[in-house]
Amino acid sequence: MRLLVTGGAGFIGSHYVRTMLGGGYRGYENAEITVLDKLTYAGSVGNVPADHPRLTFVHGDVCDRELLAGVLPGHDAVVHFAAESHVDRSVEFSDPFVTTNVVGTQALLDSCLRAGVQRFVHISTDEVYGSIDEGTWTEESALLPNSPYAASKAAGDLLVRAFHQTHGLHTTITRCSNNYGPYQFPEKVIPLFVTNLLEGRDVPLYGDGLNVREWVHVDDHCRAVQLVLESGRPGAVYNIGGTAALTNRRLTEMLLKLCGAGWDRVTPVEDRKGHDRRYAMDDTRIREELGYRPLRPFERGLAETVRWYRDNSEWWRSGRPQAVGPRAALG
Repeated sequence: MRLLVTGGAGFIGSHYVRTMLGGGYRGYENAEITVLDKLTYAGSVGNVPADHPRLTFVHGDVCDRELLAGVLPGHDAVVHFAAESHVDRSVEFSDPFVTTNVVGTQALLDSCLRAGVQRFVHISTDEVYGSIDEGTWTEESALLPNSPYAASKAAGDLLVRAFHQTHGLHTTITRCSNNYGPYQFPEKVIPLFVTNLLEGRDVPLYGDGLNVREWVHVDDHCRAVQLVLESGRPGAVYNIGGTAALTNRRLTEMLLKLCGAGWDRVTPVEDRKGHDRRYAMDDTRIREELGYRPLRPFERGLAETVRWYRDNSEWWRSGRPQAVGPRAALG
């Protein structure tokens, strides 16, 4: 089995790659992986074992059709993690989001057809559904994105669907809730707040702090992606829900406690434009069809994550992000 993993040097993609190369997915212990990554600010070749005998690393852009034509032949499947994913950045500068998340996905789909790669797993987000006041989204819920990031991901989802319907490409789409865990670049809320607190800085909290998000550990997410790769139905969408639904204020309280800080370290900031109020997904389909169950309780996973950032300060101190807005994005 040969897999092309786009965005495999980023947070979620690199966890997937490390787990597979470490023998974490039964039946794929001998799989060969090609990582294709542009190595933007949020990706690092140091996130994957570059000298592993079953790993080939290619520095490149998913929009580069000539590169794709040379890389894709001989691969059995593509797992497409590559994306611009930070909502705040999309509000300030939307061009890279449309280019990577829409044009890049189209280029990759076209190139798969030309290279004869018939299996395509597309990693998307719950944000394509918009905001929901009560209840939960199913995979049949309307796509009503509210940020440029979410709109670009929804457009990518529709292209993936179209290539299945038109060309018969075996595609599947996963839509996951907010991820957390080690190796996440310190711009998303958990690593941003943790690293700020560890350095004695304040943390910014948007609006009234009552926006609600679901949280899933990156390892649970990647196990779900692997199940979809192995057994997902052609053309299907699978929601991947979280193990906890929390207001941003409650999450902040938990992080303050874990870092030994008080509420005086919180700075309220003006709410973000178009900030979705609540996300909630029904993930019955992946549970019933593929037997998925998240394994890591949120409180345990959050404590482990804070400990990882405390123990690996050299990793994140070398890559502190440039400021974009108040940088308290929570999806």
